[in-house]
Amino acid sequence: MTRATTVRAVLAAAVLLASVFITLTMSPALGLDLQGGTRMVLQARDSDTAEADRESTDRTMEVLRQRIDSLGVAEPVLTRSGENRIIVELPDVQDPRQAADVIGRTAQLGFHAVRGPGDPGAPGGTGRDDEPKAGQRESGPTLPDEQGSPLALGPVRLSGAGVADATADFDAQQGTGWTVALDFHKGAGERWTRLTGDAACHPAGDERRRVAIVLDGKVISSPQVDPSVACDAGLPSASTRITGSFSADEARDLALLIKGGALPVPVEIVEQRTVGPTLGAAAIEASAAAALIGAAATALFITFVYRLFGALAALALAAYGLISYAVLVALGVTLTLPGLAGFVLAVGMAVDANVLVFERAREEYAARPGRSLRSALTAGFRNAWSAVADSNVTTLIAAALLFLLGSGPVRGFGVTLAIGVLVSMFSALVIARALTEFAAGSRFVGDYREVNGIGLPGRIRTRTAARGPRLFRSPGRWLTASVVLVLIAVTGILVRGLDLGVEFTGGRLVEYSTSRPVDVETARDTIAAAGFEDAEVTTAGGGDLSVRTGDLDDDGEHALRSALAEEGGETTKVRDERIGPSLGDELRRNALIALGVAVLVQLAYLAVRFRWTFAVASVGALVHDAVVLVGAFAWLGRPVDGIFLAALLTVIGYSVNDSVVVFDRVRELWAGNRRSPVSEVAGRAVLQTVPRTVNTGAGALFILVALAVLGGDSLEDFALALLIGICVGTYSSVLTAVPGAILLERSSKAPPPVAKRPGAKPARRGRRDPADSGARV
Repeated sequence: MTRATTVRAVLAAAVLLASVFITLTMSPALGLDLQGGTRMVLQARDSDTAEADRESTDRTMEVLRQRIDSLGVAEPVLTRSGENRIIVELPDVQDPRQAADVIGRTAQLGFHAVRGPGDPGAPGGTGRDDEPKAGQRESGPTLPDEQGSPLALGPVRLSGAGVADATADFDAQQGTGWTVALDFHKGAGERWTRLTGDAACHPAGDERRRVAIVLDGKVISSPQVDPSVACDAGLPSASTRITGSFSADEARDLALLIKGGALPVPVEIVEQRTVGPTLGAAAIEASAAAALIGAAATALFITFVYRLFGALAALALAAYGLISYAVLVALGVTLTLPGLAGFVLAVGMAVDANVLVFERAREEYAARPGRSLRSALTAGFRNAWSAVADSNVTTLIAAALLFLLGSGPVRGFGVTLAIGVLVSMFSALVIARALTEFAAGSRFVGDYREVNGIGLPGRIRTRTAARGPRLFRSPGRWLTASVVLVLIAVTGILVRGLDLGVEFTGGRLVEYSTSRPVDVETARDTIAAAGFEDAEVTTAGGGDLSVRTGDLDDDGEHALRSALAEEGGETTKVRDERIGPSLGDELRRNALIALGVAVLVQLAYLAVRFRWTFAVASVGALVHDAVVLVGAFAWLGRPVDGIFLAALLTVIGYSVNDSVVVFDRVRELWAGNRRSPVSEVAGRAVLQTVPRTVNTGAGALFILVALAVLGGDSLEDFALALLIGICVGTYSSVLTAVPGAILLERSSKAPPPVAKRPGAKPARRGRRDPADSGARV
């Protein structure tokens, strides 16, 4: 065993031990779509007195945190997204009406002087009598008090930002029952004393002796100043109590609204999602089963193709799964449903680097049958490095775009995919290399070609080499077939249209489970009779019902569910998505931006790494794949939503990944024989890379088929999109990108590439391969 192999083995063992320790001692952070709960996105808006910037949004978030903590929600999570957006996650909250009601009280809290009884016909009037003090404005709202009687209010004398604390207490000694004690900050306490002192100048029972506490344009309390308080004396901050015939809940709610009502800027709920705990648990079980079955099928396949080295790569694949999970847990990454699917998908894609190395090692061994197995394996790792690096970089670009331009769970998919790509490279280039180099040192493994899996060229390579078809004698024919596919897809988009999800259109989508079976027509009639004529009712998995409406608040959703319960018995909300129209427009715009940026970034990277003709042809192929995939979903009537966007960007990365491998070989072969026509070189390159394309695609397809079959409704469309995309991408990388590059090269005046080995360093004298005896003939 060489020193390099020893270092790789020690490094792999250390990482594996650390991963086992993390796995046994730490638990993953599950997203709400896996553990169940409610997720809200709040948009801060400018007010008359404050701008919704980063600072005011942070202060607003802290006020909301106090409000939500008072609800008793276990481990709520509040984070700021961007400059003026707040994400609220409430685990285990299935009916978000109370939380939305508390959060939705978004106007600033204000304390007003009462100017007298109000005129119902003049809601903006200032009332009668009581001329304003110097410095006060002459206008104020007219609002109904707690009993509905109109009150003419003066301007805001004290904002809720001055409230230091508000608590509900039970006063058993004086017999006043439940009261609300108020405490103000120093400056605000002085203004409170002046406000109550002005009110105390009016006789007891006079409306003007009251102080109105207004929240969200509603009077939540308007107590009288106690008769014992003298005119202009006022109430000190620390001894202020609001008394009344409060119940315990009413006192606590009033204290909560006063204490948590001081929002620096108003907020609006632009997105709300609720997932039932049973759906999350089912998704975890389904994903785990798909991962085990898909990984086992992939491991058996790679073992069948590459024998012993394939079995060692399967061990490295198991190590990859362990390390990826440990990294996700150690970094505190919240595991969402798309993220879980990304983790499962990355297991199938992790074999790509191993396949590239093993195929290059087979070529090296076949070209020089007398060389040692270790030498062929080392050459395979060295020659495959360029393709491995480029293909993984393109996938990382797609993952970065998912994270930067995606939203919610889609960002989790991007993070998981990026971690999977990086760990897969470590698995292939460190763990798998250490195992295979150790095995290659065995004489038994080196002598028996049927055992090691490298000494034999492989069935696919043998058959294609024997036939030697001239694939690109007429490249225009392949491009014509691709154009026909694109036209069929565009026809589907124009004729059938796209079923855009609520993420892109706005509205509400709720999935219900009923105790008694209810068919779609009956459910549609029942819901229409309840006043929801425009609701779209379809079936979901397991006999559930999916209802899609326009913008529907929580009270409307409750009424809809109650109507459905009359027909179906006990009705449980399984999933709930509510997107405001402004956010829907934003997400739709961001989706188009993400696709455009993906194309431009991939084009820029490929133009740097390859010839411009190769870059343009590769980008043309990925555009072809994107259009065909969107058209396929149009023809199938499948929803186009955020999860589909994640799948589409992944397909773009996969398509470029395949094209990179092919063009890397074209560049290598053309540099070695610069006088050969590019069509002939491209044909040889495609035939040489066909085994890698087939074997890598098969590894990913095993995982995706398992996800499509076992993943349920939550992952079915995601897996279907990737299945279609990978099949189309495999086709286009060979039969669209390569013919396009050939036609572009006919008009290009650039010379053929120069032969060089990327990353190769001059050999130092006195050092050679340990398996090389030094003898030369």
